[in-house]
Amino acid sequence: MTARGAAFLEALGEEAERLHPEILAQMRVHADPGRPDLDSADGVFTVAGSRFGRLSVLARPVVGPGLLVTRLARHVPFRIETASARTSSGRAVLATVREFRFPGATQYVRDRLFATGHPGLVQNALGDRGRVEMLEHCSVTSDGALRMRTRAVRLRFGRLRIPLRGPLRVDVDLVDGWDEVHGRRTIDMRAVSPLAGTVLEYRGWYRYAPRNGHAVTDGDGVAGSDQ
Repeated sequence: MTARGAAFLEALGEEAERLHPEILAQMRVHADPGRPDLDSADGVFTVAGSRFGRLSVLARPVVGPGLLVTRLARHVPFRIETASARTSSGRAVLATVREFRFPGATQYVRDRLFATGHPGLVQNALGDRGRVEMLEHCSVTSDGALRMRTRAVRLRFGRLRIPLRGPLRVDVDLVDGWDEVHGRRTIDMRAVSPLAGTVLEYRGWYRYAPRNGHAVTDGDGVAGSDQ
């Protein structure tokens, strides 16, 4: 079995010991023995989505399905489902499905994240077809959060790789931390284009818990509201 956060732990190396103890413990845990290497967490985004709304679908022919979000809302319940494994060469890989439960519609973002064998670096293949590939640098913040920032982006079409540089690049900054008061993980992600500004963002909290079919609210019973 593969640890929940094996890809991150391998990238961070000794620096992983600087993670908040709760985050480190959660990354080292293995999945439910009854469902090997599968895991899930539920939470609420205080804000999530894209300000471009339905215009985002114009990029679908290029990036493929499983990547674009066409809503922007506050208090959005969400679920993260992950499958941790190893490639035939032994690299840790984490497949993730993010389920955004917008009012009246559920949308999904999928990716597969790989350890690279190089200190601090992971590779992320975004969308159902993995057409957008990101090289991301992992580090630990002063308060023990995991931070990921984009180093390089490219489009993949079969064997063709097209680097996205300069005004065509997308810079992602993600911080995955710990809320001491409420005893839960926090998440803050922003993807920014030099030309278009913020193209996707989400921030909120989540907890790992057994699947019980119950929805998670933000404490006020709010199930989601469009902006």
